[in-house]
Amino acid sequence: MTSASPARRLPPFGLQVLAGMGLGLALGFGARAIGSPDSVLAVSLHTIGQIFVQLLKALVPPLVFTAIVSSIAALRDLENAAKLVWQTLLWFALTALIAVLIGITLGLTIQPGLHAGVDASAALAPATRGTWLDFLKGLVPVNLFGLTASTTIEDGAATTALSFNVLQIIVAAIAIGAAAVRIGAAGESFLAFNASALAVFRRLLHWVIRLTPIGTAALIGDAVVRYGWSALSALGAFAGAVYIGLALVLLVVYPSLLAANGLNPLRFFASAWPAIQLGFVSRSSVGTLPVTEDVTERALGVPRAYTAFAVPLGSTTKMDGCAAIYPAVSAIFVAQFYGLALHLTDYGLIIFVSVIGSAATAGLTGATVMLTLTLSTLGLPLEGAGLLLAIDPILDMGRTAINVTGQALVPTIVAKRAGILDIARFNGGAPAITEPQPA
Repeated sequence: MTSASPARRLPPFGLQVLAGMGLGLALGFGARAIGSPDSVLAVSLHTIGQIFVQLLKALVPPLVFTAIVSSIAALRDLENAAKLVWQTLLWFALTALIAVLIGITLGLTIQPGLHAGVDASAALAPATRGTWLDFLKGLVPVNLFGLTASTTIEDGAATTALSFNVLQIIVAAIAIGAAAVRIGAAGESFLAFNASALAVFRRLLHWVIRLTPIGTAALIGDAVVRYGWSALSALGAFAGAVYIGLALVLLVVYPSLLAANGLNPLRFFASAWPAIQLGFVSRSSVGTLPVTEDVTERALGVPRAYTAFAVPLGSTTKMDGCAAIYPAVSAIFVAQFYGLALHLTDYGLIIFVSVIGSAATAGLTGATVMLTLTLSTLGLPLEGAGLLLAIDPILDMGRTAINVTGQALVPTIVAKRAGILDIARFNGGAPAITEPQPA
C-alpha cells in the first residue's frame, strides 16, 4: 500500500513577502510605463493596497483596547511592573535623543537648506498644524475608542470620515483596566470577557496577516506609480540627509544597542522584518501596529502582557523617524532656506520637542503635525513645511520603517534587561512569526 504524497506546502512566509515586493515593483513600473495614473493596473494597485491597510486599521481600536486592558490585568503577575513601564519610557527617550542628535549633526553638516532647488513660491502653510495645546487636549479621550468624525465638502458633495487617536485609546484602556483590577471580584467577569474578545481579534489579525504578500505587492506598486523618484531632484540634499540619518539609526544605532545588551542584531531584524517592510510600504505605524505587536511577542520572545502595553504605547510615542531625525533636519533646512540663524537654545528646543512631544504624531501617516510643532516652537515660518510636502511620501516610507523598528526594539531590550525575554524564541528556538500563527 503506497503512502499518500505529502501535501504541497507554500513557500516560507518571509519569502512570500519578498516575492510580493518584487512583484509590486514590476507592476508599479509597468503601470508607469502605461503613462496614465487612471489605468486599470494603477487603480487596481491603489485600491488593493488601501483595502489591505484599511483591514489592518479596522482592527487597531478593538485590538489595542482589549490588549491594553488584558496587559493591565496580566501586569499584576509580572514582577516589577512599574519598573518595566519606567524603563520603557526611559529607552523611548534615550533612543529618540540619539536619533535627534544625529539629525541635527547631519543638518549642520550637509546644510540642505543652502542646496535646495525648490522655488520659494512653493512655501505654503500646511492645513494641518501641531500645537502643544492640541497635544495636551489630545490626551483626553473623546470617547471609548478615541473616534472622531470629520466632514469635507468637495465639488458640492459632503464626505464624512471616521478616524481614531491611538493615544486616547491607550489612555482610556489603561484607566478602565486599572479600575477593573482595583474593584476585585466584581471586575473579573469583565476581564474574562475582555480576554475572550482579545482572542477573537487576534484570530482576525492572523487572517489579515496572511494577506500581507498581496498587500505588499499592491502598496509597493502604488508607491512606484504615484511618487516615483523624480521629485527628489530639487530637494536631493534634504532627502539625502534624512535617509542618511535613518540609515545610521537602523544600521548602526539599533544594532549597537542590541549587541550591547547581548542580543544578536541579525536575529532581531530577521524576526522583525514583516513589520518593518509593512511599515515601509504602508507609511503608517497604526496600520502596522497589529503586525508589530505580533512579531514582538511571537518571534522576538517578549511576554504578551508586556508586549500588549509597550508596543501600542510605542506606536504613538516611539517615532525616531518622524519625530526625531525628520523634524531636526527639516527645522535646520527651513532656517537655512530663509537665512535665519539658530542658536544653542534653539537646538535644545529641537531636542526637547523630539524627546517629549513625539506623541503628537499619534502614529498617523506623515509627520506634518510634528514638523509644524517643531517650527512653531522655534518661531520659524510654518510656510517652510510647504516646501517639503512634494517629497514627503517618499521620505515617509523610510521614516515609518524606522519608527516600527524602534517600536519592536525597545520592548525587546527592556525585556532582556528585566530577565523576562524568551531567549530561546528570540534565537530561533521557537516557531517564528515569519509564518504567522493564530492566537
